[in-house]
Amino acid sequence: MKYGELIRNGIVNENPVFVQLIALCPLLAVTTSAVNAMTMGLSTTAVMMCASVVISILRKLIPVEVRIAIFVIIVAGFVTILQFMLEAYAPPSINDALGIYIPLIVVNCIVFSRMESFASKNKVFASAVDALGMGLGFTVGLLTVGIIREFFGSGSIFDIELLHDPSSHILIMIMAPGAFFTLGAIIMVRRYIMAKKGAIGS
Repeated sequence: MKYGELIRNGIVNENPVFVQLIALCPLLAVTTSAVNAMTMGLSTTAVMMCASVVISILRKLIPVEVRIAIFVIIVAGFVTILQFMLEAYAPPSINDALGIYIPLIVVNCIVFSRMESFASKNKVFASAVDALGMGLGFTVGLLTVGIIREFFGSGSIFDIELLHDPSSHILIMIMAPGAFFTLGAIIMVRRYIMAKKGAIGS
């Protein structure tokens, strides 16, 4: 598979949020604002790429019987480094908003699905590209939901106020049900577009 196809698969064809419907816990929790969504997505991407590279390098040395435990240790190491960096350099508001969800990257099913299905079986550069594609797909998913929820729920995008009248804000959009409503609407529109393209192609 070509590297461009790996990127496209992660962002479009096998998007973790809109196609595979995995890692919905952070989707519910951190997409109340676009900034938080983007930070979470890029953080997961960074961890996934670093862990994929290391696991690909060590793939022939890792015993099959303990591979999951080793994956956990490798991912946890990079998550710890990431958390220290966020605490040192990120605004306190982002740390407060993301909270426990940064450490939970350790058990993120997107990360482990790519470790198991790709990085442990492929060369280093291909594994890094695959992780980048999946990470960007996850980021796009979170960011799309985050922008919609922030706009309708708070009247802003990236903390830039666009709707000044508080009465126009739909408060349920910044609550957990708002994430489900937004995700469902996006999936519906995506499938409708795909069905139309299929009909045109046939």
